[in-house]
Amino acid sequence: MDVNAAVAAAAAIAGVLTGVIAMLAFRVSEREQKRPTRTSLHTDAVLPPGVDTVLSVLRSSAVVLDEADAVVKASSAAYALGLVRGGKLAVEPMLRMARDTRRDGEIRQVELDLPRRGTGRGEALAVSARVAPLGSRLVLLLVEDLTEARRTEAVRRDFVANVSHELKTPVGALSLLSEAVMGASEDPEAVERFAGRMQIEATRLTNLVQELIDLSRVQNDHPLEDAEPVRVDELVAEAVDRCRHQAGTKQITMAAGGTAELRVWGHRGQLAAALGNLVENAVNYSPARTRVGIAARRVAAPGGEHIEIAVTDQGIGISEKDKERVFERFYRVDPARSRQTGGTGLGLAIVKHVAASHGGEVTVWSSEGQGSTFTLRLPEAGSSRDRAAQHPDLDVEDGQPHPDPSPYEPLPAPEVLP
Repeated sequence: MDVNAAVAAAAAIAGVLTGVIAMLAFRVSEREQKRPTRTSLHTDAVLPPGVDTVLSVLRSSAVVLDEADAVVKASSAAYALGLVRGGKLAVEPMLRMARDTRRDGEIRQVELDLPRRGTGRGEALAVSARVAPLGSRLVLLLVEDLTEARRTEAVRRDFVANVSHELKTPVGALSLLSEAVMGASEDPEAVERFAGRMQIEATRLTNLVQELIDLSRVQNDHPLEDAEPVRVDELVAEAVDRCRHQAGTKQITMAAGGTAELRVWGHRGQLAAALGNLVENAVNYSPARTRVGIAARRVAAPGGEHIEIAVTDQGIGISEKDKERVFERFYRVDPARSRQTGGTGLGLAIVKHVAASHGGEVTVWSSEGQGSTFTLRLPEAGSSRDRAAQHPDLDVEDGQPHPDPSPYEPLPAPEVLP
């Protein structure tokens, strides 16, 4: 009997202990559920109403920090710039700004240069950071990428400086020559000599202003809005006619060849100016009694067939280091020769912009002492079916053109133009 009573008492005590433990476990679980976790700090619930919507439409990178400097909210752009790593703000100057703002409530702004992630070339990322309080506990950081704006501003400054320098040279020469003419009023030969120099400088100034206008036009216009099929033969003939006098003075033979009856799609005036610049450069940089060739051909390309117009000369050639910069504005391979020929350093820059705006490109092959070949590549006008019917060099079975000779080789059956 005593044994049974003892067992019953033990069972009752065990039941009471189990109930107490279960109740304590339930209370602990309920308390843990109510306690904010790291994950819950990153949810939208801790942000003031509407803030998440506003941050999602901002162009700037946005980061929201709590009182422990943990990231509550960060836009995808902030991660892309490398501002946030492992749930923390990774840029120490911005973190200090956020702490100062949290302490005194003042809005702060600063421009910083940050290392660009993944390049390994030491390139800086220019940003503007603005920190402001967001409620009583949070701090908002807005970061704007200024890299492209700074690059554009640097290009603009360089362009203005180069234009100023280029304009100053002929204007200063004209001023000095006019004084010389006044001082030599009683010497007809000196007056004639100085007047000739004034005419050269005035022509150089006129060409510079015109090419600046042309460059501005090709950069701002949309050539494909007024595009039309343009015959390559007509462009070549116009370019040759433009340089006929210069070539005749130096006894340079100009020859045109390649595939006939080709058409490109684009703005006729801009295309004529681009090809004319290439031919004019070839004549200016070629020695006397040499040859300048212009050849056109069709080539296959992934996006459709293109037309290549190659201008080849037997001039001084271009070194490897200069080939990378010949299309820069105001860059000259031989400044002394440019002064003699009146070159402005804008011709090839215009060609590059025209080619790019027409969906094409311009490339250069050159060897010092042997000459250069500039190739203008543009989309062909017309459909593939029309081309297959009109041109026998197109293979009807596979729809691909037969291989043409390289434009760097001698022109096939050239037509010599007087």
